[in-house]
Amino acid sequence: MIFRSCVLVLALACAVPAAAQPRDQFITVNNIRLHYLEWGDESKPPFIMLHGIARVAHTFDHLAPKFVDRFHVFAIDMRGHGDSGWSPDAAYLVEDYVKDLEEFVRQLKLKNILLLGNSTGGRVVQVFAGLHPELVRALIVEDVGPERPRSIADNFSKQVQAEANGWASEDELFADLRRRNRTVADDLLRSYAHYGTKRREDGRLIWKRDPALAKGFVETELWRYVRQISCPTIYILGGDSAIVPPETQAQLKQTIKGVTLETIPGTGHYPDQEAPPAFNAIVERFLARIPPS
Repeated sequence: MIFRSCVLVLALACAVPAAAQPRDQFITVNNIRLHYLEWGDESKPPFIMLHGIARVAHTFDHLAPKFVDRFHVFAIDMRGHGDSGWSPDAAYLVEDYVKDLEEFVRQLKLKNILLLGNSTGGRVVQVFAGLHPELVRALIVEDVGPERPRSIADNFSKQVQAEANGWASEDELFADLRRRNRTVADDLLRSYAHYGTKRREDGRLIWKRDPALAKGFVETELWRYVRQISCPTIYILGGDSAIVPPETQAQLKQTIKGVTLETIPGTGHYPDQEAPPAFNAIVERFLARIPPS
């Protein structure tokens, strides 16, 4: 199994050209040590990517390299996730993640930022863009809106409980992910299984996440922030997802001037992973419409 894991690491590394390999970095914000991945160089405009609940920065390994020729790309392990520290008081509300992003941007002195977030990360970037319009060049939100109903919050709590005992191996976890994500390519699922997990003392494989994340994954309403968004904005939605219902889509069109909403048919909550070519094409069309910095 150790040999298989080593082969997987080499395969994942070799799948992307050396120039597009991320650099592992750490930064302390709000007394929590955050891990992030960095591609490209400081001469280019910043592009920050934020993952969904229980995901990790490596979620974007298939996406970030496509932009390194034009952007200085960052993908952050949000607090409580991946190789970042955990909140000692279980502070995992959307607003807590936003405070970390604010401090991250302040310390790295970033401006004219392109933001992309999926799921919970999408909620974070919506709030940040509303609070700091002077810092955000454009906003890409993946299959999430300003509202999280009680049903979604409860489902994650049940998932945490169901997965508490982990898996015997990456292969066993991959098989589980394969059953639940039939439209996602094997290499993306294996990457998630590898980078998103760690060994427990008894040898079981468990997710790199604070079980207390569920305490912050609660019913949420963020319209007060979204009403302040003024940058070019696009929502890319999964055609088979019910996360952003038609009434919310209509309200977004009324709330954000010039907002674009595009749906990718046949995809669920993570269209960037389920249909990468279609997702990338939408992002490129959106970027082409953004005025030069």
